[in-house]
Amino acid sequence: MGKKLSILMFSGEFDKALAALVLANTAREIDMEVNMFFAFWGLLLVRDPNKLTDEDKTIYEKIIANLTPKGIEELPLSRMNFAGIGKMMLEEMMKESDTPPIEAFLKGAINKGVKLRACKLSCKVMGFKEDEFLDQVEIATAADYLDEASMADIQLFI
Repeated sequence: MGKKLSILMFSGEFDKALAALVLANTAREIDMEVNMFFAFWGLLLVRDPNKLTDEDKTIYEKIIANLTPKGIEELPLSRMNFAGIGKMMLEEMMKESDTPPIEAFLKGAINKGVKLRACKLSCKVMGFKEDEFLDQVEIATAADYLDEASMADIQLFI
């Protein structure tokens, strides 16, 4: 039986998302099973910008949906964002060092079989519907996450 990595992604920030996705991809490359559980702001990483809707949402849910990043490409930096200038600089530095964009790391994780799960309660609280996420995302409960995490060799909270 191979080793397992469990990542609880709570942050919706570019640099933290990049770190989590680098670790998820690397773990898959060394044959580790990887489960990523997205809660609250972490849900922003796996929203599909082409599927977002305001239909059947409360006013608060509409505000959250429209004032948060629509997908992984829009995530801000956790530090030195400076209205997006810091992120632009980091992305340029990544390009200059032949580092793929964050979207490539997410696609890589999906292609390598990383399991992506959205927290059911977080979705409910924030007003995100199941069909607003990438097709590969499953809705899961906190109990599902804890069951998986309890069997993981490595557990990360980002």
